Amino acid sequence: MLWSVLSVDLPRTLQAFKAARVPCLSALVLMFVCAPSLWGSPRTSDLDSVMDSMSSVREVRGVAISPDGRHVAWLQQTQTAAGRAGSGTEIYVQDLGSSSAAPLRVTTGGENVQEEGLAWSADGRTLAFLSDRETPGQLQLYVTGVSKGPARRLTNLKGSLADPKWSPNGRVVAVLLTEGSTEAQGPTAPKMPRLGVAEEQIPEERIVTVDVDSGRLLKISPSDLYVYEYDWSPDGKSFAATAAHGEGDDNWYVAQLYTINAVSGAAHSIWKPPLQIAVPRWSPDGRNIAVIEGLMSDEGITGGDIFEIPASGGEARNLTPGMKASASWLTWQDGSRILCSESLEGQSALASLDVGTGGTSVLWQSEDSNTTGGFNGEISLAADHKTAALVLHSFQHPPEVWAGPIGAWKQITHLNTSVRPAWGRAENIRWENQGIPIQGWLLHPLHEDPARHYPILVAVHGGPSSMVRPRWPATLRAPYLYNVALLAHEGYFIFYPNPRGSLGQGEAFTQANVKDFGHGDLQDILAGVDQVVRSNPVDANRIAIAGWSYGGYMAMFAVTQTNRFRAAIAGAGIANWQSYYGENRIDQWLIPFFGASVYDDPAVYSRSSPIDFIKNVKTPTLILVGERDGECPEPQSLEFWHALKTLGVPTQLVVYPGEGHQIVREDHRRDVVKRTMTWLDQYLGSSGP
Repeated sequence: MLWSVLSVDLPRTLQAFKAARVPCLSALVLMFVCAPSLWGSPRTSDLDSVMDSMSSVREVRGVAISPDGRHVAWLQQTQTAAGRAGSGTEIYVQDLGSSSAAPLRVTTGGENVQEEGLAWSADGRTLAFLSDRETPGQLQLYVTGVSKGPARRLTNLKGSLADPKWSPNGRVVAVLLTEGSTEAQGPTAPKMPRLGVAEEQIPEERIVTVDVDSGRLLKISPSDLYVYEYDWSPDGKSFAATAAHGEGDDNWYVAQLYTINAVSGAAHSIWKPPLQIAVPRWSPDGRNIAVIEGLMSDEGITGGDIFEIPASGGEARNLTPGMKASASWLTWQDGSRILCSESLEGQSALASLDVGTGGTSVLWQSEDSNTTGGFNGEISLAADHKTAALVLHSFQHPPEVWAGPIGAWKQITHLNTSVRPAWGRAENIRWENQGIPIQGWLLHPLHEDPARHYPILVAVHGGPSSMVRPRWPATLRAPYLYNVALLAHEGYFIFYPNPRGSLGQGEAFTQANVKDFGHGDLQDILAGVDQVVRSNPVDANRIAIAGWSYGGYMAMFAVTQTNRFRAAIAGAGIANWQSYYGENRIDQWLIPFFGASVYDDPAVYSRSSPIDFIKNVKTPTLILVGERDGECPEPQSLEFWHALKTLGVPTQLVVYPGEGHQIVREDHRRDVVKRTMTWLDQYLGSSGP
C-alpha cells in the first residue's frame, strides 16, 4: 500500500515531487487525504482478501511447439510456499506423444530468476532461451537439450537481450541486443529524467548471431539502425526486419521494412510504409515478405491489413483490403497461404488467407466469452502447419497452455483450476451510433440480484488502436495497468466499450477517429451506456468512467463534455495535446492521428484537448500517474489536477514513485484498485456485493 511505500521511500518520494514542481506538503496531503477511509473500510479490507486470492493465479506465456509437433515448451510463473504466484519464471516442456508423461521442468533457477524467449531448433532437439540465472538482472543466451543435462550458456553480454531465433541450419542463434543497458526497453518502461545537456547517446537494438558450437558472436545489423522485429530467410543468408534509424521508442512509428545480409550486415530498405508495420515473415521460397500494416498507436499491440512485398523491393500489395477484422500475427502455411490471427469484433479468430485471391477461411473463432474465448494474438505452429500451441483464457477461466490440431486443442496445463473469478458473467453488447456498428463487453456483478439497481463503471481501453477481448482480467502481476474487474466483486457493473478507433472491425473503423479524438468515440461510448442501462439493472444516476493512457485521456475529455458521469478516474491521462506533444517521448505517434505536427496545425490538437473545455467540469476526478511515465508524462496529470483544484472541483492527484507508464509494483497496483473503489463509493454511494 502507498502508506508503506512512503514510509520506506520518503526521501525519494520527496525528491520526485520536487522534480515534479509540486510543493512537498501539498503532495503529501494529496497522497494521504483518503488514507483513513482507504485502509479502515470493510470494503477495502474485503478487496484485500479478493486480491490475495487472485494473486494465486500463475502466469503462463511464451509458448513454443517443436517443429515436429512432439513437444511444447512454455514459461511458467514460480509459486511461493504460501501458494501465491512468485516473482520468478521457470521453463516446462510437455511430451505431446505421451498421454501419461508429466510436464518436465527444464530449469530450476530460483524464485527471482527471469527466463524468456523460448525457441526450438529446426530438428526439435534443442531449446534456446534467455535467462539471468547466473547474472542476476542480466539476461544471457542459453541452449539445452530437453533430456540432456544442464543448460549451456552461450553469451557473456551486458545489455538488453530479446527474441532469440535459430538459423534454418540449426548452427546459429540470432538475438536482439541493446548494448550497454540492462533496463527494460520500450516506451512504457520507466524513463530517467533528462539532466544536463539534453542530447544523449542513443542505444540501438541490433541483430547479433551466436555460433552454438563455438560461442562466437557477430554483430550483424548496422550500429545506427534500431531493429524491432526480424525473421530469418529460408536459406539463412538474410534477415527481414522492421527497423528505423535513431531513437527506438519514438521511431517505431516510422519504421521501414529492411532486408539485412546475415554475413555483411548490409541493410536495404525495401518498403517505406504509410503507417506502422509489424511481424515480418519470409515466404517459403524466399521471394516475398509478408507484414502487417495499419494505424497502430502502441508498439506490441498489432492490428491492420496484411501486405506482401517482393524481397528484392517493389510495390507492396494489400492482401486483405476491406477486411472487417484486424490481423495481429501471421506465418506462412505454404507458398500460397498465410495463417493469421485476427482481432474480430471484440473476439479472437484464426484464419487462412489465400495469397493469390485474398480469400480467407476462418479456422477457429472464439464463440463463448465465458469459456476459452481469448488469446493474445500469437500462436506457435509446428512444421506441418496444422498443429499449434497457445495460451487460452476467458473472463471465467484463467490462462492455461493448450496444444494440438488447430481448433481442436487440448488443455496441457492445469495450474489455475482452483481459481474462481471474483466477478460475474460476461456479456457481449452490440449497438449502433451514427449508423456505425459498435461492440463491447459487460461484466456483471458477482452476486447479481435483478431486483436491485447497481452502479456501473465505464472502463475505456488504451490505444486508441487496441481492443478489449474475452480474457482473464488483469491480475496483480499482469504486465499492464490495473484490475477494475475486481470492482464487480463489490457490486459494480463494468462496461468495456470498443468504440471507433479500436481494432476488430477493419482499418476504416480503426482510422475513424483520426483528427477526431474524444468526439465520435465518446459518442459511441455514451450510446453504449444507453444500451446497457436499457437492458440491465443499472442505476442511470450512478455511472462513472475510468481508463489508463488513452482511456485516461478519454476520462479527462468526457468530464469536459458531459455531466453524465458522477465520478471519474483518469490514469496516465492527457490534458493538453499541445503541451503533450513537446513533453512525451514518442511524438511520432501523433502525426498519423492528427495529420500534422502541433507546430503545423495547433488547432486540430486544441480541438481534442480537455484543458480547452476545463471550465465545464463538475465531475469529481481521481488522477493517477507514474512518476517516470515517458508515454503520458506526469505534467499532463498535474495540469489537469491543478485546473480542477483551482475551479473547486473535487480532485486528488497520486504520483506513484519510480513507476513508468505501467504500474509494476504490487503494493502500487493494490493501492490503485482500492483507491479507485473508495473514490467511486464516495461519489456514487456504496453498493456492496
